[in-house]
This record gives sequence, structure tokens and C-alpha cells, in this order.
Amino acid sequence: MQKTSVLNRWNPRIALLILVIGAVLISFSGVWVKTAHVTPNVSAFYRVFFGGIALCAAAVYRGELKWRGTRQFTLSTLCGFLFAADLWFYHYCIEYIGPGLGTIMPNFQVFILAGIGIVFLHEPLRVVFLLSLPLAFLGLIMIVGLNWAQLEQVYRIGIYYGLAGAVLYAIFILTLRKLQSEQAGISFFYVLMVVSFTSAVFLAAEVMLNNDSFRIPDLQSLFALAALGLFSQSIGWILISNALPQIRASLSGLILLLQPALAFVWDVLFFQRPTTLVNWLGVGVALAAIYLGMARQSAPDARR
Repeated sequence: MQKTSVLNRWNPRIALLILVIGAVLISFSGVWVKTAHVTPNVSAFYRVFFGGIALCAAAVYRGELKWRGTRQFTLSTLCGFLFAADLWFYHYCIEYIGPGLGTIMPNFQVFILAGIGIVFLHEPLRVVFLLSLPLAFLGLIMIVGLNWAQLEQVYRIGIYYGLAGAVLYAIFILTLRKLQSEQAGISFFYVLMVVSFTSAVFLAAEVMLNNDSFRIPDLQSLFALAALGLFSQSIGWILISNALPQIRASLSGLILLLQPALAFVWDVLFFQRPTTLVNWLGVGVALAAIYLGMARQSAPDARR
């Protein structure tokens, strides 16, 4: 018998507080990646590996650790592959352009999801979507500057990786929703655990193919990687996923913008990112565009 979650008994104010805590926890993802002293692909592996262990403990406690059938395993494997690829691009994006912009860019997935809905699901093309797209790119230009040719090559690659991560994350979200819909009655603990461990398998294979080392060099690295797995991959996701159904979509979308916004603040505070007033205005414009993109969704996704 599954144990009743305390989260389901929260009132809306407590749910709002929990959503804020979840967004703040995940906002530190880029900080942990930058301070882990390992290559981005290795930090991505430990993120899902350590996170999967924590989620496995929760699934065991809830009595949910059981075989769910071949179709669910296949969907979980696909989810794991997509999330592994997304994390690979995301972590390298952080390495190349910093935690701030590196976290804002993958949140452009809201535009990919909207585009998929319009093109393939025949959802109506709304004015708010038409407004959000140019706003997003205007914000990006204000952050990175107008002269693309003067940017370092590695910085340009980071921008491309961020956009690739946004596309992969959007496809991952759609696949994850399909997986969850076919596992009615199963908590998010179990689904995230399976996705985390399957992602870890793909990332481990990539690390070995590149002859990188899994060695954790020091205690700081261990702490950063453990925090990445525990807070970003498990606790943050769980808090957000349980709080979202109890908060109206417009407000939850606004609260979730704390995550990329704070990620940019941490980049400036901890890593001395050079930032002008125009850059800050660009962050505001980009986040406003992301919010407009979220406005069409009943359940916003921002789980970085």
C-alpha cells in the first residue's frame, strides 16, 4: 500500500512557500556544476546517479520499487536518453557561458513546447506567443551583445549548446508527460528515479567513450556533486512537482522564474560575471518572454 504524502495536505500558502524553496534549490545547479572540479559530462553523471539513489530510497519507502512492464521500461529508457543528452548540453553550456545565461537559455524550451503544440497538436496561435518570441531574442541580444563576431568561439558554442538543450528538454518534457500518464497512481518519486538511473547509464557510457575519469578529486567536489544530485535532481524536483497542482498556473509560472533569475544572480555574486545595466535589462526581458511562453501551459515546467 502506498503511503499518503504529506505534500497532498498542504494548504495553498504552504504550497507556495514549498514552490519557492524548490526553485531556490534548483537555482544553485550551475553553482554546483562550476565548483565540482570535474568535467561537465562527469558532473552530469553524478547529478543523476546521486539523485537516483535518493529517489530510490524514497521509492523503496513508499513501496513502489517494482517492475512496471516492457512499455514503461521503453518509455523510461527514451526519457533517460533525452534527459542525459539535455544535461550534457546544459552542463557544457554552463562551463562555456556561465551558470547565469547557461540556465536562462534552456528555459527557452517553453517556446519549443508552444511551437510543437501549434504545429503538431493544432493548438491556436495566440498573440502572446507571437510577442514572446521576439522578446526572448531581444533579451538574449541585450545579454550577449550585438556584435556576435567579437564573442569568443567557445562562448558562441555555449549559446548553441544552450539552444540545443532547450530543444532536447522540450522533447524530454513531452515524453515524460506520456510516461506519467501511462503510470497513473504511481508517484513522481518512482518516475524520476527510473529516469535518473537510465540517464546515468547513458552518461556513464559517454564518459567512458571519452576516456574521462569518474574520480572525485576532493571533498569540495564531493559536496558539490552530492548537492547537485540531492537538491537539483531529487528534492527540488519533488517539491516543485508536488506544489504545482495546488497553485494557479499564472502564479506558479512567475515563481518558477526565480530559478533562472537567481542563477544569474549567483553567477554575478560567486563568479564575478561582468554585467552592465543593459545586461540586467536583457535578463528581465528574457524572463518576461519566458513567462509569456509559460502562460499558455496549465502546468509550467522549469526544473533545472
